[in-house]
Amino acid sequence: MLTAEQIIKGLVDAHISSNEETIFGDWLEGLAIFINGKVYDGRKSGITGIDLEFDRDDSRNIVTIKSGPNWGNSSQIAKMVADFKTAKKTLRTSNSQLNIVAVNGCCYGKDSEPDKGDYYKFCGQRFWKFISGNDHLFTEIIDPLGYNAKERNDDFIKSYAQMINKFTRDFSNDFCKTNGEIDWDKLVRFNSAIQ
Repeated sequence: MLTAEQIIKGLVDAHISSNEETIFGDWLEGLAIFINGKVYDGRKSGITGIDLEFDRDDSRNIVTIKSGPNWGNSSQIAKMVADFKTAKKTLRTSNSQLNIVAVNGCCYGKDSEPDKGDYYKFCGQRFWKFISGNDHLFTEIIDPLGYNAKERNDDFIKSYAQMINKFTRDFSNDFCKTNGEIDWDKLVRFNSAIQ
């Protein structure tokens, strides 16, 4: 990278991408719980690690909702499985005969082998059908999402450009030499030196 703008755009884009995943994931989780509440009287779970609980087909379904299928490493998946086991114990204290189905629901993506042994992993169309009973919901929610995104896109582009310009100016003032060259020594010391 040779320009202040390249560095700033790289940092800002990485930060926005990380935050978008969180915001998008939280929004999709809320949407899934809302839809399930309307269809199956589902509710946000009070059990640690479980996002959604609902009854259907003589089973209590406990669901942890993630944005997409590649959301965690092996220790995070092991924690999810442990949360499912704890939730099953908690729910069975009041009803030992309760049939409990654990599901890792992913709002988008695919998984051709949903049975993971300790739980099911339903992604994309399979997940939205599972929580709503509607085989086509995964495509029906796209139109309102697209409309809402278009409304906000113009405002975002303007704010993004202003932020890039401001941060680039500040970076140039602090970490560029008078000839415009990046002062890498000063930048690395700022980022990594013992104070």
